[in-house]
Amino acid sequence: VRLSQFRGKPLVISLIYTSCYHTCPMITQALSRSARAAGNALGVDSFSIVTIGFDTAVDTPDRMRQYGKEQGANHRSWMLLSTDADTMAKLAKDLGFIFFTSPKGYDHLAQTTILSSDGKVATQVYGADFEPPMVVDPLKRLIFGGKANLTSVDGLIGRVRLICTIYDPRSERYHFDYSLLVGIIVGGL
Repeated sequence: VRLSQFRGKPLVISLIYTSCYHTCPMITQALSRSARAAGNALGVDSFSIVTIGFDTAVDTPDRMRQYGKEQGANHRSWMLLSTDADTMAKLAKDLGFIFFTSPKGYDHLAQTTILSSDGKVATQVYGADFEPPMVVDPLKRLIFGGKANLTSVDGLIGRVRLICTIYDPRSERYHFDYSLLVGIIVGGL
């Protein structure tokens, strides 16, 4: 698998190690909640997610598969990957991800990276237990707010969806708020 395969739509990348008992599972579970919310709001095929094991000696494809099942990494565009040490070192440098061995396994940043459709870092989400808007809002801007052609119907619909799709923390879901659109139209008139 090459990251270039994911070009054309935003990509969310999380780096974990499967023998982590605390932080990495929290990151993956928070990302799972965010993936559900993003799929409902933006469309399940509008973005991709990869989780890559950085403990290259231990995080085999089988371990990554098992870890994904245990942590709820089941979005249909979510891949769990393993790699070699050289590739991981290069990827970590490109993403600004820091990790090093410690007596408990590894110390590392709790970081989730969102790449734009052309493969550039769009934003970083720091912390292990983040709320869905931390991931979904940047995805929403990348998907609906990019270089939208405002003279086309699709471009206008995308811009309206960008502005009027809001998060409800009580239901942990995004919904389209027509009152925002009405307010914009009335304000414009």
